[in-house]
Amino acid sequence: MVPCYSVESFVSLVHPSISVDCSILRDCYESFAMYCFGRYLVACLGGEERTIAFMRRLGRASSKTPLLGHSCEKGTIKHPFPMKYFLKPWKLGRWFYQVVKFGIVQYMIIKILTALLAVILEAFGVYCEGEFNWECGYPYMAVVLNFSQTWAFYCLVQFYTVTKDELAPIKPLAKFLTFKSIVFLTWWQGVAIALFYALDLFRHPVTEGLHLKSSVQDFIICIERRWALLLLFTYTFSLPNHMS
Repeated sequence: MVPCYSVESFVSLVHPSISVDCSILRDCYESFAMYCFGRYLVACLGGEERTIAFMRRLGRASSKTPLLGHSCEKGTIKHPFPMKYFLKPWKLGRWFYQVVKFGIVQYMIIKILTALLAVILEAFGVYCEGEFNWECGYPYMAVVLNFSQTWAFYCLVQFYTVTKDELAPIKPLAKFLTFKSIVFLTWWQGVAIALFYALDLFRHPVTEGLHLKSSVQDFIICIERRWALLLLFTYTFSLPNHMS
């Protein structure tokens, strides 16, 4: 994933006219990678049926206090503030697994649909990537994607909370944080840059010299911690690490 992000950002930076097309290809790959990551965790647990059976056994086990202050008692997962005011406790078992699975799949579907919609809007000149102009399509899709990605991230956190002990041999926390850094933080970084531009907070000569607001995101991706993330990604997902 790291090389794909870096190459896409470099090509978009060199050829701003095709930056939207490059970002759309990246979005489609990103949504597929998100789905594969979820399937990878399930495969490490032995498949869907074994994962569901494990969650049912965990629900019948003694109470524990998982990560991030979540509570798991009487076979349910209680939500932290403020989610507890909007969601009922999730019952461990097939229901919990289906909720988490839907949370990941909905992000993949919405990401692909918004990418295709961006192509159509860009063809009519009303996409305006990186601009919070409410007469364009970008801000609306940014809001939708933000909610979709936040929900997918929350579902992954809940899934990790329940399965972290069972997945301990593959060091799930390192993989979880690596994937989070590449996918989620990169997206929110782009939204933050667009907001800074909308608030006229970017006045540096380097940023003013870039042709598009999205070029700032591409420029940052090219020079930021990509080599560190590449090393971390290679280590956490390496074959010797799985074999150990």
